[in-house]
Amino acid sequence: MIKQGRKKGTVRFVYTAENGATDVSVAGDFTAWEPVGMKKQRGGTYAVTLEVPPGSHEYRLVVDGLWMADPDHHNRAPNPFGSVNSVVEVT
Repeated sequence: MIKQGRKKGTVRFVYTAENGATDVSVAGDFTAWEPVGMKKQRGGTYAVTLEVPPGSHEYRLVVDGLWMADPDHHNRAPNPFGSVNSVVEVT
């Protein structure tokens, strides 16, 4: 799940861990595709708030080493690896 942050240009990424995931990151064109760790929250979720410039940005979650589209965000675009990236629109 993603939410526009309270501060302009920030996005909060939230992932509800399934099957006991222990290491969750987000990576996207706004991080040069370098994974940024998400902090474990109550109830088995992980979250991080990042500064993201305005525009359309592609990203993926990295869950215990497995790259995947955000299952809670259905705006997606195909990538050159034969799968899809999630897309966030920042205003």
